Amino acid sequence: MRTLRAVVLSLLIVVVAFVAFNYLTGNTWSPFQRERPVTIGTAGSVETAKERGAEVGEKVAVAAAKVKEEAGEAALTSKIKAKMVLDDHIKARAIDVTTDGSTVTLSGTVGSVDEHDRAVRLARDTDGVTHVVDHLRVEVK
Repeated sequence: MRTLRAVVLSLLIVVVAFVAFNYLTGNTWSPFQRERPVTIGTAGSVETAKERGAEVGEKVAVAAAKVKEEAGEAALTSKIKAKMVLDDHIKARAIDVTTDGSTVTLSGTVGSVDEHDRAVRLARDTDGVTHVVDHLRVEVK
């Protein structure tokens, strides 16, 4: 019985050591695993690779510029919404603020002309806004 226990314990230690080694080195082992290709490279000349790299670089630059623009628009929208939320005379949940560049569009419904004027003024007084498009409707209840 002691011999069997020693064999099972030894086998368990070997299996744990094998799994730990493969985990720590980043290797994977599976009976279903296929051989990985050893070489990775470009099919063609170095010039072709450079041209493709330049094309990818241009696309990345365009995407980065678009992300930067979108982030600026989101920041401007957030500034205006924050001002409206902090203002006790404006019901900010009823007003939708969208931004395209430095042009802000306000849409939705407000309860009074005073609320309408205050919302438009807050948007106009925000740094970075050059034009405000007013699509607010006044609904007196």
